[in-house]
Amino acid sequence: MFVDSHCHLDRIDLMPYQNDFACFLQDAADKHIEHMLCIAIDMEAYPAMRAMVSDYSQISLTAGVHPNVQDGLDPSFDDLMAIAQDKKVIGIGETGLDYYRSEGDLGWQHQRFRTHIQVAKTTGKPLIIHTREARDDTLAILREEKAEEVGGIIHCFTEDWEFAKQALELNFYISFSGIVTFNNAKAIKEVAKKVPQDRFLIETDSPYLAPAPFRGKPNYPTYVRYVAEYIAELRGQPVEQIAQLSSRNFYRLFKLN
Repeated sequence: MFVDSHCHLDRIDLMPYQNDFACFLQDAADKHIEHMLCIAIDMEAYPAMRAMVSDYSQISLTAGVHPNVQDGLDPSFDDLMAIAQDKKVIGIGETGLDYYRSEGDLGWQHQRFRTHIQVAKTTGKPLIIHTREARDDTLAILREEKAEEVGGIIHCFTEDWEFAKQALELNFYISFSGIVTFNNAKAIKEVAKKVPQDRFLIETDSPYLAPAPFRGKPNYPTYVRYVAEYIAELRGQPVEQIAQLSSRNFYRLFKLN
């Protein structure tokens, strides 16, 4: 059984499922996806996302605003806390820093990141970290805000082993997406080989970043198996073991039965 530790279910294309969310969920169950963490990226979309998944125990949610989102509400501590109290919400984010898509004075991005960390520490719910071309500042803020007290996930990992080691020391798990299957992802493959077996997760980030052999096409949580199979090959372990380890790590991190 597989866990997709990072997906955006309110953004996937349901056309192959006759635009029926229940039909998609049945396909996911048939393909042994036992849990999905649906990630928030803005405040405005959260109510509809919450309503869409409310009846399904195999789906959990996060509270957060993506570092690149500039349209809409920039959440205060209280804004995030109001959503984080929801029993369906098990994590805070995705949050972090992104210097690839945002330019200029990014002080607002730093402050938003710090606010999310403060909410995570207050609620005791792990962080989901997005970092792109901002590795040093991401690590610095995590240290300054003592994020290791709550820990979390470096999602869609795209850095090297040196970054991974520092993240692990800060009580974070490393989550691999379909990017690990790309031919040019040599540094990520090395991390996938080295990361301790009790500190890695798998994800799709669907509908984005579909793994080989679906690269360039819409991504789905059902494709998380391809990530697991590729990591299994890299590590010389059976895919069933990768599924078991990554699922166990997910449930441990989020304190789920």
